[in-house]
Amino acid sequence: MKLKQPTTLWPSLFLISLSLLTLIGVLFVFEASLVESLTTFNNQYYIITQHLLGLGLGLGLFLLVSRLPTKLWLKFATPVYLFSLILLLATFIPGIGLKLNGAHRWINLRFVRFQPVEAIKFSLILFLTDQLAGLKNEKTRLIKFVVFFSLPALIILLQPDLGSLLLVGFIAVLVYFLVGGSIKSLMILSVAALPLVIAAIVFAPYRLQRLTTFLHPNQDILGSSFHIRQISLALGRGGLFGQGVGNSRQKYAYIPEAATDSIFAIVAEEVGFTGSLFILTLYLIFFVSGLKIIQDAHQPPKAKLIGQGFLIAIMAQVFFNLGAVVGLIPLTGMPLPFFSYGRSSQIMIWLAAAYIFSLTRTKAKYLKAK
Repeated sequence: MKLKQPTTLWPSLFLISLSLLTLIGVLFVFEASLVESLTTFNNQYYIITQHLLGLGLGLGLFLLVSRLPTKLWLKFATPVYLFSLILLLATFIPGIGLKLNGAHRWINLRFVRFQPVEAIKFSLILFLTDQLAGLKNEKTRLIKFVVFFSLPALIILLQPDLGSLLLVGFIAVLVYFLVGGSIKSLMILSVAALPLVIAAIVFAPYRLQRLTTFLHPNQDILGSSFHIRQISLALGRGGLFGQGVGNSRQKYAYIPEAATDSIFAIVAEEVGFTGSLFILTLYLIFFVSGLKIIQDAHQPPKAKLIGQGFLIAIMAQVFFNLGAVVGLIPLTGMPLPFFSYGRSSQIMIWLAAAYIFSLTRTKAKYLKAK
């Protein structure tokens, strides 16, 4: 069978948007983190140094993984999923798990800290696709989905990390739909899960307070609403063209997590609506070019489904983060891909991008077999 020559347009746009988002992200992590680095670590360059370290690891993995055949990913889908579950459980082991602010979300190996939930986001996509794609029996597919999703979901809820759980659930449901799951089954799952989510919010005072703050942002502007209030001020100061790069006022300890979850508020304050629109356009180009790469790939159906899942996971994080910043959804502590400081998230996103780019490799043997 004669292969259709793949276009170089979409892979080029994918790499260009990926590079620009990364470079702009490095710039804003650097200047948004100076104050926080100095006050927290007594070194104004600590956060940017760690960010560049994560970027270096991510880039190295991208160059390596993007050359690997996609069949290797499916071959190791089950071991990777099981290993991710072990990492999640390890957060509760004394001496390995790191408890911060009452939550067991980190693994501390002395020389490196890692957040296992970042790994489960992508290993779950890989495993669910491998296990559910191609199944003819909808009941079997639904039972497997519930079992395989419930295991990490329960651990994440116990950590506790409801924000990450909602994102993981959102990604898992979309993967279930992509592999052929029925809308009726999804609606049943959603109705069944809703009381559990409500209970998780109502019986946790800090979650209930976060929801109350979202619904009434002006109720306690010096207390629980301080964070979202300062973000709103940053967005308002940005105007059409912004205050200029480096001229943010809110980064001086007014906005908590200025270099991580809330970094886009600093970006919007400095570059305004125009600059923010340019960055959002880069995300759109990244998404569209990634989608076209997947659609045009000469790869087996499962390999393409995994690519779609990875792309959805990245863009879902963009939506959750930006939605929280502009007040569409409650603050969830979700990092912004390619911008927020956080090595765990950074490395996993680069791995996902590497897989998507690896789909540009022509798989002649698969087409001949067809």
